[in-house]
Amino acid sequence: MIVRIMGEGQVKLADSHFVELNELDDVLLKEMESGDGPGFRTTLHALLDKVRELGTPLPDDSLEPSELILPAPDATLEDVRAMLSDGGLIPN
Repeated sequence: MIVRIMGEGQVKLADSHFVELNELDDVLLKEMESGDGPGFRTTLHALLDKVRELGTPLPDDSLEPSELILPAPDATLEDVRAMLSDGGLIPN
């Protein structure tokens, strides 16, 4: 799957990594629902770091369609709320 981190670029991720990413996404969703700003920030960075770690970066000039778009590291709680689906940022 091709994943875009807003403001950074795209990475290719194997579907097998989404179980681990969904665990972080679930935590992020709970922190957003409770209004835990510091927890949200920590978990968002952990999620993006994990995507960078597990993914293979695509060249900057690549024009692959992104199947998943994640917020930038400096996104606010409100920014991310606007991006959410019923299941969080990452579909199950």
